[in-house]
Amino acid sequence: MEQTHRLIIITGPTATGKTTLGVALARQIGGEIISADSRQIYRGMDLGTGKDLEEYGDIPYHLIDIAPAGYRYNLFEYLRDFKAVHEDIVMRGRQPIVVGGTGLYVESILKGISLPQVPVNPQLRARLEQLSLDELTEMLASIKCLHNTTDVDTVKRAVRAIEIEIYYQEHPEAAQAAKPHPLENAIVFMVDIDRDTRRRRIAERLDRRLEMGMVDEVRRLIDSGVLPEDLEYYGLEYKFLTQYVTGRLGFQEMHDRLLIAIQQFAKRQMTWFRGMERRGFMLHHIPYDIDPENFASLTRELMEQALN
Repeated sequence: MEQTHRLIIITGPTATGKTTLGVALARQIGGEIISADSRQIYRGMDLGTGKDLEEYGDIPYHLIDIAPAGYRYNLFEYLRDFKAVHEDIVMRGRQPIVVGGTGLYVESILKGISLPQVPVNPQLRARLEQLSLDELTEMLASIKCLHNTTDVDTVKRAVRAIEIEIYYQEHPEAAQAAKPHPLENAIVFMVDIDRDTRRRRIAERLDRRLEMGMVDEVRRLIDSGVLPEDLEYYGLEYKFLTQYVTGRLGFQEMHDRLLIAIQQFAKRQMTWFRGMERRGFMLHHIPYDIDPENFASLTRELMEQALN
């Protein structure tokens, strides 16, 4: 991917103020925000995903509100849409700034992964769908190295992953096109926050969003025709709030279980980012409460160093 601007990425666990930093930086260096959040993709899922759209002001943002709630957007689609948006921003002479905490998206961008469109194979699917998830996982592991569990968290995903790998075996030109081309000109910032502060901010944010009407948001989505099981698929807020709205959980139990789940999610995010560093990615750690002007100065300094 040709770039005239170095790609800037701001990532880190939930509730660390990534959007605030990204918007402040964009305003100072003529940037536009590209979201790397796997749930902000969906329209109508606002409070539960923490879009905070009012923060952007006049700063353009991309890959937010691009799919209907209930849809299951995937990595192929994200990388395709990211490439188109990124190239458009650069072509217009603006600075692309990726902001988000979905580690899979961030790492895939940095690896330069390109996923060709793989057609559906109905005959293969019919055979694979007779197998258990354990059998599918074993089959996929015999074909490729499983770096994460997202390919095998459901039978449907496992079937699709096997379908793709078999297609690549039968079409080596597609497999060649899918080989990664790592980005060499990206600067990645990881927002650091101590555990106690992170946990406090998560708890405060959850209560604030409940007061703002997060329960009503879920009710509206269900009333609009989104199936409860589709909302639960998105996890976290939408899983537990849907269980509350449909009468399977009381309010306090919903609140307490959701708070624990978000805390655990933030911990898994940190595990992913530490894993990225072990895998050789350079992440520049910055404090969550860094002054935006100091952050902009640091960014410029790193960009200048890279050009020398």
